[in-house]
Amino acid sequence: MLSAKSLFQEIIDNDESFRLFCSIAASGETQGGWENGRIAALVAPGMQDLAPKITRHGADEDKHGRIFNALMKKRGVEPVPVPPDTDYTMLLERRGIGLAHDKLRRDEPLSERDIIVYLAHSRVTEQRAADQMDMLVKHFGDHPELGKAIRMIDNDEENHLAYCHEELLRLAYAGHGPLIQRTLRESALAEIQVYRDVSLAVMSHMGRILRWPRVKSLALAAGIHAMYAYERAGGWRRMVDLKMPERRDALGGPPTAAPAF
Repeated sequence: MLSAKSLFQEIIDNDESFRLFCSIAASGETQGGWENGRIAALVAPGMQDLAPKITRHGADEDKHGRIFNALMKKRGVEPVPVPPDTDYTMLLERRGIGLAHDKLRRDEPLSERDIIVYLAHSRVTEQRAADQMDMLVKHFGDHPELGKAIRMIDNDEENHLAYCHEELLRLAYAGHGPLIQRTLRESALAEIQVYRDVSLAVMSHMGRILRWPRVKSLALAAGIHAMYAYERAGGWRRMVDLKMPERRDALGGPPTAAPAF
């Protein structure tokens, strides 16, 4: 019987699939760290109070990238190039979601609208990250090799999601509600498509490494398409609602250090 737990167990038990998984994760987190670092450096002049929180967000994601690289080092495997069809961050950018990298490479201050777009995009992608980490903690929170790492990353993702909710609500109360809701909806509808495509690509690469039979690969692909159909029919709405989080000022302090693995 296929389940998220059995599938992930199979991936982490094989060195080749484990290093592909960790390489994809490390690359995505490192890209996120760079993006947040540039946004913090270019933050709109009237929103400088957000710069320390954006910096903390980026530092956390850099830390996650280091954690995944450390897990590979501990296993005795080297990172591998990330297949382009699994690059979630870049595929979202190509769909026009979030802030383009060419904009972030310029030394020009971002506008207030840019920061709202960044926060709305982050609210959507951090929901996906938090959901995934909750699943991993549920099944592998006590795993001797991975448990400590995924619990730390899970806690950070919850902080990131809380931060997005709180700041977007503050900006909505200041009169930016229509832009926020429009951007959230556009981001969510694009994200669920990109997530479907990346999931199919990752499972295809894993299937080749682990030599899955065709029937298993087809069943996994059918499950991914079914999840997309559910999200397209209305499941995407969980990614756009805003409510005041229990964790207030979640990114108000200094980043936590990555432990040794």
